[in-house]
Amino acid sequence: MTDAPRELRLGVLGFGLRGSLARTAHRPGNGARIAALADPDGAARKEAEAAFPGARLTDDHREVIHAPDIDAVLVLTPDHTHADLAREALEAGKPVFVEKPLDITVERCDAILRTAYETGTRLYVGHNMRHMPVIRLMRDIIARGEIGEVKTIWVRHFVGYGGDWYFKDWHAERRHTTGLLLQKAAHDIDVLHWLAGGYARRVQALGDLMVYGDNPHRRAPGEPKYADWHTEDGHWPPATQRGLNPVIDVEDVSLLNMRLDNGVLAAYQQCHFTPDYWRNYTVIGDAGRLENFGDEEGAVVRVWNSRRSTYRAQADAEYAVPVTEEGDDGEEGHGGADPLLIDEFLRFVREGGATDTSPVAARMAVAAGVRATASLRDGGTPREVPELDPELVAYFERGQTR
Repeated sequence: MTDAPRELRLGVLGFGLRGSLARTAHRPGNGARIAALADPDGAARKEAEAAFPGARLTDDHREVIHAPDIDAVLVLTPDHTHADLAREALEAGKPVFVEKPLDITVERCDAILRTAYETGTRLYVGHNMRHMPVIRLMRDIIARGEIGEVKTIWVRHFVGYGGDWYFKDWHAERRHTTGLLLQKAAHDIDVLHWLAGGYARRVQALGDLMVYGDNPHRRAPGEPKYADWHTEDGHWPPATQRGLNPVIDVEDVSLLNMRLDNGVLAAYQQCHFTPDYWRNYTVIGDAGRLENFGDEEGAVVRVWNSRRSTYRAQADAEYAVPVTEEGDDGEEGHGGADPLLIDEFLRFVREGGATDTSPVAARMAVAAGVRATASLRDGGTPREVPELDPELVAYFERGQTR
């Protein structure tokens, strides 16, 4: 009879929008519990007190990172803080989960990876879409050869809750995100790289602040978000939004073109004032095409690969997107991906080894987003995506072993 593994004691930094990941990781009696949490916001700590009875709560992240009884740390803070906090935890010898994106500049991402390499401490990045059933289904279809060799990928991202989620707090400011073409698109760039089997090397983008920049209903600096900052159905149409962030200097629509290092051509489009909220992927190979219709429970992926024709709604094959055992808990669960993401992280903390998420891929997604944002803001001039130090690539490809 095998003894049950010791319960991991987790420390959490930040209990904001992605505090749902901390709730998912809190499994008292089932392998892990949140033992300590730091957040400078008293209201967040009060909420955490109810969510994690008995956990130590503080406004000082150092009390979590350097606590001797903490086995691993989850960094769930705003994007621009990730590098400093993750590096401090890695240097303290604590395995680290960093919410995506890894950070908001190429240099800060590289510093995280370099610190993980030099300390030998395990690093995990929360690109949960690699665990979404719709993404894994599309990847399986590609791997089976049903559409031949991938040649081009098109992604349309309809962000129906954009005005609620991204223009009422720190997400709306370049100094905290670089831009939403990085912050929000990092998910899809990572998935696109995964499906295509390569990384973007040359990018070109256009975009603008077309809707929320004209809305005068801003909160005063320092004024907290309104009680109804987000509703179940969202505030619609976009012009009815109130209480927007005092500063809004990120784009609400963007178009990105990419050439990958394996020759694949890709395109990504993002809009924050659409009425619907989902992602549409079209992947075209040299022997067929696939496309998803919906991206959570009830969605399907269709494949056309038997012949040429005019438009036909009836595909040659249709696959239902699987439902995870945890079920679809909507935005917080990302179609059941978040529990699977945490499962993999906890296994990685205990055992190490290969993971479906990748620190190298996370860095490359940020690098593409950073260079694309620079292109967008100078009128669309193409930009080269910087490569990562081969020594770091090799280290992470080996499963973070020397």
